Amino acid sequence: MVTRNQILAKINEWLQPENFQDYAPNGLQVEGKEEVQIIVSGVTASQALIDAAVEQNADMILVHHGYFWKGEDQAIRGMKKRRIKQLLDHDINLFAYHLPLDDHPEYGNNRQLANVLGIQNPRPAGGLVWQGELAEPMSPEAFGQHIASALNRPPLHVGEGADLIKTVAWCTGGAQGFITKALELGVDAYISGEISEPTTHTARESGIHYYAAGHHATERYGAKALGEALAKEFGVEHQFIDCDNPV
Repeated sequence: MVTRNQILAKINEWLQPENFQDYAPNGLQVEGKEEVQIIVSGVTASQALIDAAVEQNADMILVHHGYFWKGEDQAIRGMKKRRIKQLLDHDINLFAYHLPLDDHPEYGNNRQLANVLGIQNPRPAGGLVWQGELAEPMSPEAFGQHIASALNRPPLHVGEGADLIKTVAWCTGGAQGFITKALELGVDAYISGEISEPTTHTARESGIHYYAAGHHATERYGAKALGEALAKEFGVEHQFIDCDNPV
């Protein structure tokens, strides 16, 4: 038997959330049953993921985007009430890890995205941004097609730069503002999940290729990798459930 607290201790040992100043609490957000045999992981603790976890008789849900974000209404009503009530009714633990799961050198979203895209020598470049190189230089159009094929979602490509892309920086999710870090690094291209209005002008005027590859699409891999590691560590069942999100 593996307990909720054993899993919590192991994840905290791996991810070291105490080293991050985050926008939401990392760790156990909603307490469920003590014994854990079935883990469901996903990107966001949406109603769709909770429903799927109930169907799988899950004891624990592991996500990147949980609840209780800074600045949001603290009242538990409406959508938040329905989600939390279902977790409590079915005695399901909710574990959520945000920035610690972005930056982990093995299970993190940034490292996992590098694996999916085949980026060579992936390494932290400062803050939450990572950098690496392509195995072979690609044209901007070919690199966009490569991202689309790997993530099953076409990216939005803006900006102008080198005729061939060799060096790349990236940060998953809503990290479009870190394009300035990519410029400091002098890379040919920068990838994040979302784009904002100013990002377009920065890319166009600074001579860099920018790819907005999808917040959800770029962050499908960290929770999955962590869930697989927990299954191996404790001998529990694990299933990653990808609830569609076009953003």
